[in-house]
Amino acid sequence: MKSQLTYIAKFLGVFCLLYFGTWVVIALASPGGGIHSDLVQKYFDYVSALKISLIKAPAFILSLFGIGTSQEPGFLLRWNDGRGVIIAYSCVGYGVYSFWTAFVVANKGSFKKKFIWVAMGLISLWFINVVRITLFLTSINKGWDMPFGLDHHTWFNIVAYLFIFIMIFLYDRSFRNKSDRNDSAEKTVLSQPHF
Repeated sequence: MKSQLTYIAKFLGVFCLLYFGTWVVIALASPGGGIHSDLVQKYFDYVSALKISLIKAPAFILSLFGIGTSQEPGFLLRWNDGRGVIIAYSCVGYGVYSFWTAFVVANKGSFKKKFIWVAMGLISLWFINVVRITLFLTSINKGWDMPFGLDHHTWFNIVAYLFIFIMIFLYDRSFRNKSDRNDSAEKTVLSQPHF
């Protein structure tokens, strides 16, 4: 019971630190806000860096298909002579990033293993977001409807959390496989004749 409470406390602590910490960074880095900080805006505004990456990566992908885009003020990505999307704070995906990071940090494993899994998960979730923005920008310019009438944010959450559950399964399995290999090696040593 104590280990379960420790896990829950670690998970919630890391999640809240990352999730609500991002809110604080957004508030402090936003020009014109009542609590604006030049220091945070200049050196710690990772949210704007993520927003820019979510503009540049879809623009690059679309350019591979011969589709020109332009970046406009206000984190707006527009098809040339077409419609555009604004990459708002809600588009960044910091909720799913926070959830995944909290899960890995709260679990067992070495620092190196946790670092690798957090990094792989964050890059994968970022890429899912890039694909979502690319498809959404394409759909609004081609007149495509969203499947089942769900908006693109809902689709991103469905796909991202489905992917997180797959990663959770693989993360847990990585410990079971190691444990199985250790048990097998131990049985082999025990079954060998000793002289």
